[in-house]
Amino acid sequence: MTVENNIGARLREARQRQGLSLRSVALELGVSASLISQVETGKTQPSVSTLYALVNHLGISIDDLLGVSARPSDDAPEPLVLRAPVVPTIQRAVDNPVLEMENGVRWERLAIGDDGPADGLLVTYDPGATSSVEGKLMRHAGIEYAYLIEGELTLQLDFDTYLLGPGDSVHFDSVRPHLYSNHGDKPARGVWFVVGRRQQNLAMPDAPGAEAGAPDAATPLGSAVDVLRAMDHL
Repeated sequence: MTVENNIGARLREARQRQGLSLRSVALELGVSASLISQVETGKTQPSVSTLYALVNHLGISIDDLLGVSARPSDDAPEPLVLRAPVVPTIQRAVDNPVLEMENGVRWERLAIGDDGPADGLLVTYDPGATSSVEGKLMRHAGIEYAYLIEGELTLQLDFDTYLLGPGDSVHFDSVRPHLYSNHGDKPARGVWFVVGRRQQNLAMPDAPGAEAGAPDAATPLGSAVDVLRAMDHL
């Protein structure tokens, strides 16, 4: 089930709950106030990186963003209704909360327990998609594990580049600057787990030559770090 239509409303509710203005959030993330407004009203979808930056700045979780554990509020949007329990032992495919990013990346949150040590995701990169619209390397807390099921995906890790194919797997410390890109003509699909991110400080310094923040004013929410941070408290 897709929830992109509710993302903007939940981001707006989180911002207003903290008494933050559009301008102050935009200045902090390095984007335009009009972009934030368009995301909140559902006129444009954020990129992975921008979504990560927003949720981290607002201090909300991915569960909050998906409506799985939304805090009660008179003005809060209707929570996402799942067929399975909030913290299921078995989560059916049809019940996977889904985030569709503007840059051709799709995240399906897999079954996880409350306060669990890992974020589990089924991730799809369409042809031409990257984890950051601006092509900038990102970094975040935790240890990242990935297994590619189909397609090909290019991983840039620090100064090295790796081409991953079906059956290939990788793990690395996510504080290392990295970027995923699909340069092929077929979707790349795999399973990702980020372990320990929730237990670490999410306020990471910028990667060398990269900004932790969002895309330029003409681009919606833009990198995967924006979304992970969204997924906890992201």
